[in-house]
Amino acid sequence: FHFFKMSKDFSPSTTTTLTSLVARNGNAITEKNPINHQDLAGDRGMVDDIFDETYKEKEGPKPPVIYVWRNIILMSLLHLGAIFSLALIPYAKIQTLVWAIVCFLVSALGITAGSHRLWSHRSYKATLPLRIFLTIANSIAFQNDIYEWVRDHRVHHKFSETDADPHNAMRGFFFSHIGWLLVRKHPDVIEKGQKLDLSDIKADKVVMFQRRYYKPSVVLLCFVMPTVVPWYFWDESIIISFFIPAILRYTIGLNATWLVNSAAHMFGNRPYDETINPRENPLVSLGALGEGFHNYHHTFPYDYSTSEFGWRFNLTTAFIDLMCLLGLASDRKRVSKEVILARRMRTGDGSHKSG
Repeated sequence: FHFFKMSKDFSPSTTTTLTSLVARNGNAITEKNPINHQDLAGDRGMVDDIFDETYKEKEGPKPPVIYVWRNIILMSLLHLGAIFSLALIPYAKIQTLVWAIVCFLVSALGITAGSHRLWSHRSYKATLPLRIFLTIANSIAFQNDIYEWVRDHRVHHKFSETDADPHNAMRGFFFSHIGWLLVRKHPDVIEKGQKLDLSDIKADKVVMFQRRYYKPSVVLLCFVMPTVVPWYFWDESIIISFFIPAILRYTIGLNATWLVNSAAHMFGNRPYDETINPRENPLVSLGALGEGFHNYHHTFPYDYSTSEFGWRFNLTTAFIDLMCLLGLASDRKRVSKEVILARRMRTGDGSHKSG
């Protein structure tokens, strides 16, 4: 038996907590019944980020790998530009370096608090001003528009580590990190993505506005704006203004996100579910503003914090909590300590450390 315990007054700081009845035997705690994740997801009106155990990979040879040479060339040039940018850092003004960090943090929140926790998982609700801010931040990040990002991420959760996973970690570190962007998608990824229910995303006018004008928004917000600000306001060199706040910042942001797909699926412990591949990786959490608690996240994808430890290594959680305090966000979904403990004891690898 399980239920959602909700505050009667739907205030900006309202938190929905998932609980379940547990049986105690001394210090041992076990769930009387396993959590029905589809019921829990139903509270958000969606099940498309819950792993589909009925999916079976097709037998026979795998489809041929088709390289996307445009992406290979552009990604190679981008990373060469980032390497060149490193040599410019000693010559940059301190304001420019601070500006690059600010651009990185804002763009990262566009992915973590926006595309990921808000739109992909519906783990909390955001007002129109906050959705507009996160959409702008998302365009600064330039990691595909929100609609496409959500589609691929829900497919990733629903068919994790299979042929239908866009960045299937079973195909190796390089593929799950960047290689998946350099080749054509596996046919199963395309097929399953087309069958997802994305009606909630299509109904969000802010998201669809961004999708309609995504290319010009990226040119303006990811490259022009970060370059013009230091050049105009504190007379920074146009070369440094372009390569550090734009190119280097963008490249670091991409790789910080990609490490969630690669490193956090390969390196770390599995205290919540040892039967799945995603791991707890604090280093990834540092770079990705809290997205490295990946064994927890794939076990409880509907938790707005993606971790049981609140703000620890988790700037995105702190940001969402601040938005709730300001009345710009509400209805944060959380998993109770009892459910977490019961799940650790039932399926974890025994490596958990509380706190």
